[in-house]
Amino acid sequence: MDLLAARGWERSAAVGGVFGRWPEIVGPDLAAHTKPEAFEDGEVVIAADSTAWATQVRLLARTLIRRLNEELGEGTVKKVKVRGPQNAPRPVGGLRVTGSRGPGDTYG
Repeated sequence: MDLLAARGWERSAAVGGVFGRWPEIVGPDLAAHTKPEAFEDGEVVIAADSTAWATQVRLLARTLIRRLNEELGEGTVKKVKVRGPQNAPRPVGGLRVTGSRGPGDTYG
């Protein structure tokens, strides 16, 4: 009996193989700006390096699902979740200009 099958790792190994061949599967342009991060319960999480590329991946989601299922088996991937660039959290409170004294600067 195959070790991967015996341990229930076949799908994990297949997903890892797809992630490792990402440029082959999605093409060099898309692969240069995206990377698959996780696969769980039929959902692939893809990180994009800009909001423009995140939008592009969202528009291509159906095509990506079809292409990934060609590699992994029909019905394996049901959904694509896209994460845009991760920026530092915005400081709490209102926006301020350095050196500003607040509304008194403008209204006197």
